[in-house]
Amino acid sequence: MKLEGRRESANVDDRRGKTAGKVAGGMGLGGLVIVALFTLMRGGGLGDVLQQVSNYTYATEDGSTYQPTAEDEELAKFASQILAGTEDVWTAEFKKYGKTYRAPKLVLFSGSVQSGCGGATSSSGPFYCSADESVYLDLDFFKTMKRQFGTAGDFAYAYVIAHEVGHHVQNLLGTLNQAHSQMARMSQTQSNQMSVRLELQADFYAGVWAYNDNKMFGSLESGDVEEGLAIAAKIGDDYLQKQTYGRTQPETFNHGTSAQRQKWLKKGIATGDVRQGDTFSPAYNEL
Repeated sequence: MKLEGRRESANVDDRRGKTAGKVAGGMGLGGLVIVALFTLMRGGGLGDVLQQVSNYTYATEDGSTYQPTAEDEELAKFASQILAGTEDVWTAEFKKYGKTYRAPKLVLFSGSVQSGCGGATSSSGPFYCSADESVYLDLDFFKTMKRQFGTAGDFAYAYVIAHEVGHHVQNLLGTLNQAHSQMARMSQTQSNQMSVRLELQADFYAGVWAYNDNKMFGSLESGDVEEGLAIAAKIGDDYLQKQTYGRTQPETFNHGTSAQRQKWLKKGIATGDVRQGDTFSPAYNEL
């Protein structure tokens, strides 16, 4: 991606090197959306994440002071620039429809963090908390992407951030709360399917951001889209379950298959039109 000279966002809360305290209380689905890639790699879902991050005291591994490397600082600047790009794009998109965009905060942390939705560790992966309208990210996740998935590149990293911001867009539009209200009254299988619809729309919104960011700033380079589609394939429920168990359990999918995630990300990149991102009306088998 071409980011030279691009501004950095002022909505970054850098908590790297600060340990999280005791988690206070539990977390409800109404206040939390997590894209927990590490948990999914173990075959888990949203419920596993909630179980995993509640009622613990977190600390750094060895109690030492966090010392960011040059690579860490470059990644922090990159994340800030991508966040700024989402601010520019979504401010313009909301304005088109007579709405006002309220930008989320990006919280950078190392090891563990306390969010408005409760405490979490790096193993939860990047996540969005609607209670405090913040995206949480441990920059080491990008290094793990490269090591664990064999997929790296600036657009792949940008896709992760843009996907979480996509959940923020859903929150502002009321989609998130409405879906969670319905999920509370559904069976586990139906709830998982609703979660898939949310995640695929967030993928689509990430694509919409990429299209419009490129239109505004000429940011996309050759190979960028392929990077995004490659990581989308590696974080599909079917791919992760096959890697972990050697088989799939479609009824437990809660983020979408590799093909679905690629399809909706690609559609967003191709159209840049938020009106084409309805993942809730089609029959589930047509997503």
